[in-house]
Amino acid sequence: MPEIKNLKKVASRILKAIKNKERIVLYGDADLDGVTAVILVKESIKNLSGEVAAIYFPDREAEGYGISETGLNYLKTFSPALLIALDCGIGNFKEAKIAKSLGFEVIIIDHHQVLDELPKASIIVDPKQKGDKYAFKELAAAGIAFKLALLLLKNKLTRSLKQSLLELAALATVADMMPREEENKEIIEQGLVSLEDSWRPGLKAFFESEPIKNIDGLNYKISKIISVLNIRDVENRLPASFRLLTTPFLEEAQAIIKKLLEKSEVRRERIKLIVQEVDQRLAKKAESIIFEGDSTWEFSLISPVASIICQKYQRPVFIFKVLEKESQGTVRVPKGIDSVALMKKCSKYPLTYGGHALASGFRIKNENLEKFKGCLMKNSR
Repeated sequence: MPEIKNLKKVASRILKAIKNKERIVLYGDADLDGVTAVILVKESIKNLSGEVAAIYFPDREAEGYGISETGLNYLKTFSPALLIALDCGIGNFKEAKIAKSLGFEVIIIDHHQVLDELPKASIIVDPKQKGDKYAFKELAAAGIAFKLALLLLKNKLTRSLKQSLLELAALATVADMMPREEENKEIIEQGLVSLEDSWRPGLKAFFESEPIKNIDGLNYKISKIISVLNIRDVENRLPASFRLLTTPFLEEAQAIIKKLLEKSEVRRERIKLIVQEVDQRLAKKAESIIFEGDSTWEFSLISPVASIICQKYQRPVFIFKVLEKESQGTVRVPKGIDSVALMKKCSKYPLTYGGHALASGFRIKNENLEKFKGCLMKNSR
C-alpha cells in the first residue's frame, strides 16, 4: 500500500538534521490538532537525542490562522534552520517565500484542502495534494504526525511510547472532528482506551479534577477535556494546551486546569452574547449567506459562534473579527456545501483562505469585505 506522499522524505530530512545538529524550528497551528502535532514531532526528536531550537504558535487574536509574518520575524534569529509547519502552511504562499528569504528550509505538514497551487516549500506533506496515492485522505494533522513519529523512531519505539503518542493523536482526531472511519477509527479506539491511565500529568490532572470526575462515560469526559483545552490562554507565546500536555509537574497541570475551568464559564457567557447579537442582526435581513463581523468579538470565540449559527440557520456562515486594516474570519457551512470551493470562486478578494469543506477560515482587507460578501452571495444561490 502506498505511503503518504513525501512522508518518508520528511523523516529522512529530520534524521539528517538531528545527525548534523542543525537547528529545527516547529511552527504549529494553535488549535488542539496543531498543538498535539507539534508535541508528537518534538517528543520524537527528543527520543532520538535531538533538540528543537524553537516552537511557535501564532496568536489567532493578532495573527489569524497559518504561518504569519509576525511569527517569522520572531523566529528569524534562529535562522538558518529547518522550519517544520504543522497543521498549517498549505495556503501560505507569500509566507513560505518570506521564510525562505530569511534562511529557513521550509517543510509543510498539513491536512487542509489544497488550493490551485502549492507554496514554495522544500517538502510538502498533505494527503490531499495531487499525486498522493495514499487511500485515506481524512487524517488529522496529528494523525499524520503520528505516522511520521513511527517512521522516525522505528526500533526506538517502545510500546509505552507508542501508546503515549497515540493518545495525543486520538485526542486531536476527535477535537478536529475528523470522520470516525478507517484509520481514524483505529487511532481513536486504540488511543482513547488508555487516556485515563496516561502518564502525562496534564491528562492525569484532568481525570482527577471534580468537573471531569463527575461526568459519566469516557466520551463525555473527553468532550469536556477538549472544550477546556480549546480555551485561549497564552503564556510565553505557548497556548495552555501545549503547556498542559507537556508539563512534567502534576501541580502545574492542576493550576492550569483550574484557571481554564474558571475561564470556561466566562467564555460560555460571552459566546451566548455574541450569538444573540448575530441573531438580532439576522432578524432584519434574509440573505443566502450569513456574513457578520465586529471589532469587539474575540477571534478565539468566533469559531464556536459560527458553528452555533450554522446549525441554527442551515446556511453558509462567515463570522469575522474586524481589526484596524484587515479582518480575520471563520467559516462554517451545512453538509453538502464546500466552503473552500465557494471562497475559491471569490479568491481575488481574501488575502488568504483555506481549511476543510465544512470548516475553514479567511483573512481579508476591510476595503474588500463588501465585495467578498457580494461575490459569495452570487455564488451560493
